[in-house]
This record gives sequence, structure tokens and C-alpha cells, in this order.
Amino acid sequence: MEILAILIPVSLFLGGIGLAAFFWAMRTKQFDDPEGDANRILIKDWDDRPRP
Repeated sequence: MEILAILIPVSLFLGGIGLAAFFWAMRTKQFDDPEGDANRILIKDWDDRPRP
């Protein structure tokens, strides 16, 4: 039972880090164009450089 005194705060801390990383990714627009990646694999043109 004493191990729960350690595991619960550690799990809450790691969950908080994950939540902070998710909000950072949303704020820096990491998920801005999810449809573009899905449609890009269907285009037959070869492009070595990504479009800006």
C-alpha cells in the first residue's frame, strides 16, 4: 500500500507533462493541416521539396 503513495503522484506528474505537450503542440499549430497529408499521398507528381 505504501507504493501507491509514490505511484499516484508520479502518474499525475507524467499525465501533466503529456497534457502540457499536447497543449504546446496545439498552440504551435502542429495539427494545422491534417487533410493535406492525407491527400498528398494520392497525388502522382513526385516532389522532393515540400510546398511552403
